[in-house]
Amino acid sequence: MSNDRLIVGLDVPDALAGLKMAAALGDAVSFYKIGLGMLTGGGLALARELKDEMGKRIFLDMKLFDIGNTVEAAVRGLAQQDLDFLTVHGDPHVVRAAMQGAAGSDMKILAVTILTSLDRADLDAGLIKAGDIGELVLERAALAFEAGADGVIASPHEAAVIRALPEAAGRLIVTPGVRPTGAALGDQKRVATPAQAVKNGADHIVVARPIIHDKDPRGMAQMIQSQLGA
Repeated sequence: MSNDRLIVGLDVPDALAGLKMAAALGDAVSFYKIGLGMLTGGGLALARELKDEMGKRIFLDMKLFDIGNTVEAAVRGLAQQDLDFLTVHGDPHVVRAAMQGAAGSDMKILAVTILTSLDRADLDAGLIKAGDIGELVLERAALAFEAGADGVIASPHEAAVIRALPEAAGRLIVTPGVRPTGAALGDQKRVATPAQAVKNGADHIVVARPIIHDKDPRGMAQMIQSQLGA
């Protein structure tokens, strides 16, 4: 059996492929991430099926960003879906609006700090202010917590310093960019192994391609669970 520290990203084309993968993984995985790429492929229907019929936990990774009223309305609607986690961008006005939209529900709002696929050159190209990525992530995490976020999304490399923040007490840290030893990095640039991520303070790790593209996805998920002490 699994614990829920491992979240598997269902980065597959549509809901049918997602259900097939979930069936293959069986009780080795209890928590799934459904991202923006699945939205037009039946992502919300897949979330309902996994939760209602299979008893899984659901992390909807939408990374919402808009004016406050729009974010609040979108989150209020999604909160009715009985989801577990939802991501928004970590800008304080977005976080505050999302928390208002989620009020009265059990859905946790997670703020994105800086995407783990980005490096300093990417931030420069996007006109993001100068500075070390780790320091910027820490600053954005603190602002998100101040705005009320239930947790943050950050790379394993920043998890330890975020966990040390006084504001992080009782908050969640969820880390993408996790790769088992020997796995390809893909488009991730700030990565760590599952054990390193948890040691650094992560409550949950997100793993997608190393599991769903493996010839034995269930076996890979079980191997990662064993590294997490599951």
